[in-house]
Amino acid sequence: MERPKFKGHLKLLVLHLLSKEPMHGYAIMKELEERFGIPAPSAGVIYPILFSLKRAGLIETVGTGQREKKIYKITENGIEYLKEHEEELREAIKLARIYREFSEMGGKELREAFKLIFDNFDNLTEKQKEELSKIIREFAKRIKFIVEFGGSYE
Repeated sequence: MERPKFKGHLKLLVLHLLSKEPMHGYAIMKELEERFGIPAPSAGVIYPILFSLKRAGLIETVGTGQREKKIYKITENGIEYLKEHEEELREAIKLARIYREFSEMGGKELREAFKLIFDNFDNLTEKQKEELSKIIREFAKRIKFIVEFGGSYE
């Protein structure tokens, strides 16, 4: 299962968080995970976004917190930018909500199972591949039935 493409929306979500309160980078990473269910983005993802937002004049640093961490705050331009991109922000929040709910209903385990298959595919026997094929095809059929026709598959 592929993770949704949050990178396009991540800047908006970061701006949205900073519109609520100033934060340092690590707090932003944790808040994205806690509030939106997005697996905590790495520093290698968040800090370039913060740099880009700062360069565009949408955020600014307002000092340092504990351990000399820079604190970021949204600017008036950033607030205006959020207003102009309100529909995109709603879409980003909706996508994050769906991803979170799907993960909580077993999507996380499904992603891990498919990763396990992919990582070990060349070592599977023909019998294992045949059994997995049956399970996956039946599973897909059941999902399609439930989603397309509403009720229980049984």
